[in-house]
Amino acid sequence: MTKKILIAYYSWSNKTKQVEKKLAQALDAELLELTVKNNVFSTDMYKTSEIAKTQIKTNDFPELVTKIPDISQYETILVGSPVWNGAPATPLHSFLAQIANFKGKIATFYTDAGSVGAYGEIFKTWAAPLTVVSIYQQQKDILTWAKEVIEK
Repeated sequence: MTKKILIAYYSWSNKTKQVEKKLAQALDAELLELTVKNNVFSTDMYKTSEIAKTQIKTNDFPELVTKIPDISQYETILVGSPVWNGAPATPLHSFLAQIANFKGKIATFYTDAGSVGAYGEIFKTWAAPLTVVSIYQQQKDILTWAKEVIEK
C-alpha cells in the first residue's frame, strides 16, 4: 500500500505555490491550497507584514475559506508557507488548529526572501499537540528532504 501524502500550503505571492506543485508531482501527493478571504491581506508586502504581526500579537488568526478534507486518510502532511517576519504565514495557524486531531506525521518547509527567523519554533508551537517530525533546512534539496520525511 502506498503512503498517502497531503501537501497543504499557503502562498501569498505564488512563490510557495510553485514549490508545492513540483513537490506534489514528484511525490504523487495531493495538494491543498489554504486560502483566506480576499480582503484579509494587502497586495503590498509591507502592509501584509504589519497585518500578520497584529494577528499574532492579538491571537486573531484569519479564517480559512478552504474546505479541509478528511485528514485521517493521510499518513503524512507536508505544510508549506512563506516566512513572514521570521514566522509562518498566519493562515497556517488556522489550518493547524483545524487538524489538531491528526495522528500522522507533520513536517514543514518554507520559502523565504532572507531570514527564516524563528519559523521552526513558532511552527512547532502552533502545531502542538501534532507530531512535527521535521522542519526543512535549506542546506538540503527540498525533494530529498521530503522523501526522507515520508520514509521516517
